[in-house]
Amino acid sequence: MKPGELELFSTEELINELMRRTTFQGVIVHARDGAKSRYWDGERVFRVRINENLNREETSRLLEVVSQHISRIEEG
Repeated sequence: MKPGELELFSTEELINELMRRTTFQGVIVHARDGAKSRYWDGERVFRVRINENLNREETSRLLEVVSQHISRIEEG
């Protein structure tokens, strides 16, 4: 797929395609109402999509690793 071809699909279509793939094992966090820019004012609501290839324990471990990584980055 050429990079420009991605522009033809909505964010929801791209997320759905990724979630269908058996090779994807992960979690997707995205703005519920989309985002037109990197920065925002006020509160933004996020959705979390968990791939069926992960069970609850695996998902919990993955999110814990991500949380620890973010904490380390913030601590510098």
